[in-house]
Amino acid sequence: MEKMILQKQRNFFAGGHTFSVKTRLEYLKKLRKAIIQRQDDICQALKKDLGKSEMESYMCEIGLALEEITYFLKNLHKLVKDQIVSTSFANFPARSIIRPVPRGNVLIISPWNYPFLLCVEPLIDAVAAGNTAVLKPSAYSVCTSEIIRHIMAEVFPPEYVSVVSGGRAENQALLSLKFDYIFFTGSASVGKEVLRQAAENLTPVSLELGGKSPCIVDKSANVALAARRIVFGKFLNCGQTCVAPDYILCSKHIQKELTEALCAEIQRQFGLDPLNNAEYGRIINEKHFYRLMELLDKQQIVYGGRSNVSLLKIEPTLLGNVSWQDEVMKEEIFGPVLPILSYVSLEEELERIESRPHPLALYIFSNDKKRINQITRCCRYGGGCINDVIMHLTTPHMPFGGVGESGMGCYHGQFGFNTFSHKKSILEQRTWLDLPIRYQPYGNWKKRLLKLFLH
Repeated sequence: MEKMILQKQRNFFAGGHTFSVKTRLEYLKKLRKAIIQRQDDICQALKKDLGKSEMESYMCEIGLALEEITYFLKNLHKLVKDQIVSTSFANFPARSIIRPVPRGNVLIISPWNYPFLLCVEPLIDAVAAGNTAVLKPSAYSVCTSEIIRHIMAEVFPPEYVSVVSGGRAENQALLSLKFDYIFFTGSASVGKEVLRQAAENLTPVSLELGGKSPCIVDKSANVALAARRIVFGKFLNCGQTCVAPDYILCSKHIQKELTEALCAEIQRQFGLDPLNNAEYGRIINEKHFYRLMELLDKQQIVYGGRSNVSLLKIEPTLLGNVSWQDEVMKEEIFGPVLPILSYVSLEEELERIESRPHPLALYIFSNDKKRINQITRCCRYGGGCINDVIMHLTTPHMPFGGVGESGMGCYHGQFGFNTFSHKKSILEQRTWLDLPIRYQPYGNWKKRLLKLFLH
């Protein structure tokens, strides 16, 4: 089935049906209309899969997808234009052109934690760039995958955009085919397998992965505001966010004050009984629930720690007295558990961060500009915020992506358009002048003139 879908999309692309900017915009408008009409269904699906509230579903998934479409409705005509660049003197009197063209038939594999946004947003970029697409949503987020399938069937013919449901078998079948581009969001372990299989066909890929994203709080920070924003970003979607602060690294001078402020903020934002808070999400399944529970050491719990397996909920939990050697610091947590480590010498800790796999995000709470510049310059990470968390990914005007172990490639807005486009170089030579220097026979005067041109 997967092979047949791809062949139909190849024929559709070869027929030039996706090349017209007018066609791309028409389908993006249809998609926007369908999302708006189905937003209640999308919210219900997200509630069933992850326990997300209506507010969180719109703020973190539906609204961001609509914003991405709006960006292209305003900017696509500009993005598709030829770019005229300088021409070397050796090619006089030619004209040099860079033309963005579609890559062709693309595969988009999306995860379960933001199952609507992380499937639809790269699709928007791919359609804007003029590609066909096969979508492979996660098998874990069944309800959201089903609503995505319905929306795509309403908006696109299957030879333009198709949805393939299923699990590992379907993933393997798709990865065995020769797509022109693969866009994958998920874990590093699966990302490695995607990269291995893509290499068999020399297919270029984008990998949007994750990692242990540090949140550094120094003694100059506004502690109360830092605590409020950290609690929001960490426990959003029950901590199942690839750019959530994975751990706090704070100055020993403010550790007690920050811990108390974090406890107060958890109560303020989620109440005294988060397990029965209807607007607090849940863990995706029992497998991940028990994985997270194994990371909880009762001796380290500073706040929270209670859980309910029947609801698949774990309270927002703070851990203290944590060392770099503890199990919780050996893997990305991806849940509502936040370790707090303290430092005396930040320089030593920055060396430790830089020696580890590069994270997808890094956050700094500080009012010391010298310290902020030091951290942003010396550490390698995908992106981040100063005095905030996770909000850098909400704009279509900056690239979002990882570096090293946290991924390769980026998207959002123009950067997503570029990801799903090939920049074709075209030299348009004139016919009214033909300089003889490159043609044989080569004399000394030609050699001297050539060195003058190319020096």
